[in-house]
Amino acid sequence: MRRTTHRRRALGALLASSALVALAACGGSDSGSAAEVPTKLGKMEGKVSILAWPGYVEDGSNDPKVDWVTAFEKETKCEVTSKTYGTSDEAFNLAKTGDYDVVVSSGDLTARMVASKEAVEVNTDLIPNYEKVFDFLKDQEWNTFDGKHYGVPHGYGANLLMYNEDEVSPAPTSWSAVFEPEEMAKYKGKITSYDSPIYIADAALYLMKHSPELGIKNPYALDDKQFAATIDLLKEQRKNVGEYWSDYLKEISAFETGDSVIGTTWQVIVNSIDTKKTKVKAVLPEEGATGWSDTWMISSQAKSPNCAYAWLNYIDSPQANAQATEYFGEAPNSKEACDFASDPGFCDSYKAGDEDFASKLWYWRTPVAECLDGRTDVECKDYSEWTKAWTEIKG
Repeated sequence: MRRTTHRRRALGALLASSALVALAACGGSDSGSAAEVPTKLGKMEGKVSILAWPGYVEDGSNDPKVDWVTAFEKETKCEVTSKTYGTSDEAFNLAKTGDYDVVVSSGDLTARMVASKEAVEVNTDLIPNYEKVFDFLKDQEWNTFDGKHYGVPHGYGANLLMYNEDEVSPAPTSWSAVFEPEEMAKYKGKITSYDSPIYIADAALYLMKHSPELGIKNPYALDDKQFAATIDLLKEQRKNVGEYWSDYLKEISAFETGDSVIGTTWQVIVNSIDTKKTKVKAVLPEEGATGWSDTWMISSQAKSPNCAYAWLNYIDSPQANAQATEYFGEAPNSKEACDFASDPGFCDSYKAGDEDFASKLWYWRTPVAECLDGRTDVECKDYSEWTKAWTEIKG
């Protein structure tokens, strides 16, 4: 029975600051150890354990109509068990337990997974469906290090601005609704923000557009002055935030009860809110947004590496990827996936394959001391500093 509970510089900087652990054996008759990149796969182990965002591994237990796991199990004879997580930090801690063969990681996690040797290089030749993936999702700084692939792209999406249409007027078109003092005051105590250090990038993106004198070129590359200004902005916002969320079910509940009326969100949350209780709308603000392009990675401690490869190939197939990304609310990873969407307008609404639209999204990255914007005359704040600051912001 299935159980579902709920490029070189950047990597070098992480390696210098991370405590590295030894690689565990990968297992499987022909796949070799985790330290080796397999050239062929062996016999399927009969099971695979997956760590993923909510809505990425659906087997019909949450909704009988939503199931792409059963077809995988029938095709591969690999029984799936899965666990969901709410933040990348949580996922990192869970991944280190060695309980999972596959981990889907956003860009603020992938470099940490590689630097700490919790993920292994993958041979994309063993993943035929990888060839179909949009080129602009491949060979990116969050999934490829030193020219080596550490997984395959899932889909991509934006961290949107959601608001209660009955409570918020005029309809917001800018992040100023949750960052400008006069705007925030209108909704004091009913603003919600994502509960993670990576949310600092959302404030940095706002300042990048509205305070050009700071010289922010990349919201994940902040020197001392830029970082201080960003933290000050978030501390000011803190006075108006009613709730920080990482559990998407809690944000759904907060909007349905009226405890929250405006804040950052995911499309899956918009899709899940009971419109009989609350009328909401989500927009991509004029400044653009942070976002994600998730990567399916194989754990260095994988006990079922062959089934893990099978899953990576399956979830990159147009049929499965269409189901998963449409359900979650993000653009799929290939043009072919659009042919399998249940909604004919799905890919148009998410601008799937639109590189110009995708360029407006600042995909999550792991902040490191060597500035990701290319500057060499200053040091940038690394993720540990972001984590400390986030604790101070929340108080």
